[in-house]
Amino acid sequence: MRMIRPEQLELLRRTYPNGTRVELVRMDDVQAPPIGTKGTVYGIDDTGSLLIHWDNGSGLNVIYSEDIVRKVGE
Repeated sequence: MRMIRPEQLELLRRTYPNGTRVELVRMDDVQAPPIGTKGTVYGIDDTGSLLIHWDNGSGLNVIYSEDIVRKVGE
């Protein structure tokens, strides 16, 4: 896992504030929600992982520099 610099973490927190809607683009995990699943950000931890309540009930986090989501509804 790559370390995140404080300025990158702050940018992530400004880019994905709580309540931001996202859609999964890529997640390399056998338990990942299907690509295209939407969810709502409820936080970002100190490693830069996005904490997301997925609409399908999954609880997997989006790992910084590994997984990809895009904002929706803007």
